[in-house]
Amino acid sequence: MKLLSALYFLSISIHLSECYKILGLFPYPGKSHLDVIKPLMKELSRRGHEVVVVSQYPLEEPMQRYTDLSLKGSFPQFLEVYPMNNFNPIVSRILYQYLNVFFSGKLSDEYCEAALGSKVIKNLLESNQTFDLVFHEPFLSDCLLALNEKFKAPIMAITTSVMLPWNNERFGNPDNPSYIPTLWMHYSDRIPFLERVENFLVAYGHILWFRMKQKHQDQIVRKHLGEDHPPLSKYGNNMSLILVNTHFSLNLARPLVPNVVEVGGLHITNAKPLPKNIEKFINESTHGVIYFSLGSMIKGHTFPQEKREAFLKAFARLPQRVLWKWENETMPGKPDNVMIQKWMPQFDILSHPNVKAFISHGGLLGTTEAVHCGVPMVVMPQYGDQHTNAKAVEANGGGVVLYLKEATEETVYQSLKTILEPEFRAKAKALSERFRDRPMSPMDTAIYWVEYVARHKGAPHMKTAAVDMPLYQYLLLDVLAFLAAIILLFSYISYKILSLVFRSVFAKKKVKQN
Repeated sequence: MKLLSALYFLSISIHLSECYKILGLFPYPGKSHLDVIKPLMKELSRRGHEVVVVSQYPLEEPMQRYTDLSLKGSFPQFLEVYPMNNFNPIVSRILYQYLNVFFSGKLSDEYCEAALGSKVIKNLLESNQTFDLVFHEPFLSDCLLALNEKFKAPIMAITTSVMLPWNNERFGNPDNPSYIPTLWMHYSDRIPFLERVENFLVAYGHILWFRMKQKHQDQIVRKHLGEDHPPLSKYGNNMSLILVNTHFSLNLARPLVPNVVEVGGLHITNAKPLPKNIEKFINESTHGVIYFSLGSMIKGHTFPQEKREAFLKAFARLPQRVLWKWENETMPGKPDNVMIQKWMPQFDILSHPNVKAFISHGGLLGTTEAVHCGVPMVVMPQYGDQHTNAKAVEANGGGVVLYLKEATEETVYQSLKTILEPEFRAKAKALSERFRDRPMSPMDTAIYWVEYVARHKGAPHMKTAAVDMPLYQYLLLDVLAFLAAIILLFSYISYKILSLVFRSVFAKKKVKQN
């Protein structure tokens, strides 16, 4: 009996550990996106799956069962220096929240054109390779999904931000703008009336934009792959499951259908030892350390001088030391308690128990790292999803928002004093506990669902009927119209009957009176 049980469990483990061949299509030139996706692709290869990845950023060190199909050089290097957003708030909102997708759309056309016209894609299509699963990031474009006309594999998606408006409808996922803030908007889940109007218009405006953009990119696909090629919507609207780089404890609670799975913190690993000079600086700080970094795309020399001076004067008033990721060799007016360095290991610093606060631009990678470590934040959002992330952090007690336009010596000082208070640090620790309290790690969750979709040949049973419903059915407009017609008909008949009754009664009274 024991032998039979052992053989049974062995057969189950062999079945569950079946190896798959996976194609990853990630042409977007933003490195931060690959910083989320690449750890998953590497872990899949470590666990025995064969992974082929099309991207702009090949591995620095080759791995077994991991093949890079590099697009590096096929597209101009992505913008590395992003100026600090010091615009008027109204101008800033128009540029970075309403029109951001339109500027990004031009970028997506360019990298689609470059990728589909590259020798890498041509060689892939001419190869005899087959795949069990195609992985895709449905960020600004589905153009490389056109390759699946050849491979005909189940499609799985991963998004490195909160769900984009046009992805919700493709998975039949509820997206109610009355309490779900649209990406790029600086709202929490408590939205006043006028802001709800704005949130609604932006959400559905972006959905219409994406539909038009997809039709335009159909032309790019047909230019490179043939005039009879099916539209991109054939693939984009038939994805099996999407992994989302969020978690309800941080990015606000919202309803999710079964094939939308949260894996926020996917890129987080164990902290490594710090460089000796940084470790010494942190350890010797009696009152703790504040870490200041605005990510890889905002460079030190773009920091407005008057704002830099406001921060330096505020830092000079604090007993804490400050680690500032600063790309220039020198910083005029730097106080003694500030250390600058061109590169710093962010997660390893945030993991140190003597780091008390983090000044950030609100990128989702750094935000999830700080939340994971329980470090409170002062968030200065600049563009993209940073406004949404900043409001989510503030709403959940993980930090405060400070807009660059409002940054003075006093506002910087008071913001830092607020998050350094023991009560506020306790809130950040509680948020961290909620964020980390899961049945499986984000990586194990992602791996499980990748293998699940591959095992069940695309897992079509997870897809809700809402995906294939026309909008009027999804919103029950036909039912409401039918019920309204019944009510109107009933009201009309009642009116006619009552009119006849009243006329009859009044007619009899008139006869009697005569």
